[in-house]
Amino acid sequence: MSASEFSRMVDVRTAGQEALVLKASTEEAAALARRFDLVAIRNLRAELSLAVDGANVTASGMLMGSIVQSCAISGEDLPMTIKEKVDLRFVPAHAIEAEELELEEGDLDEIPYQGTTFDLGEAIAQSLALAIDPYATGPQADLAREKAGLSTPEASGPFGVLQALKKD
Repeated sequence: MSASEFSRMVDVRTAGQEALVLKASTEEAAALARRFDLVAIRNLRAELSLAVDGANVTASGMLMGSIVQSCAISGEDLPMTIKEKVDLRFVPAHAIEAEELELEEGDLDEIPYQGTTFDLGEAIAQSLALAIDPYATGPQADLAREKAGLSTPEASGPFGVLQALKKD
């Protein structure tokens, strides 16, 4: 895996039952903000516990952050707080055969790694991306809808359009 904007490599051979705190620097936060199309990331911090089981490593804890994103309707800046539980499982990558692959439910949360290291920082960055509401709206959203002739989400949706076509 190539290095990301928030790379924190962990070597399975030296990882143990330990607590880790990952915190993004100002430069890393700015790079992640660009990557995720955010106005800014004011802070990003993950407090994690690592548990090793052979070649498998589980990272559990909390992801916390303060971001500024754009309103999906008006484009205004929206300060948001992120606080998400994180439960990641890193497992050695296995050769995938060209035939059909069937995944069990527990396999969906596994992050494969090659060699003896994995990038915990990149996994946290991806967890942040999943925690962001891509349709967040701010207090000026209704005014922006009205100016655009959309009035409300209900009126501008498919049923609203059908209602407008209905003749009484």
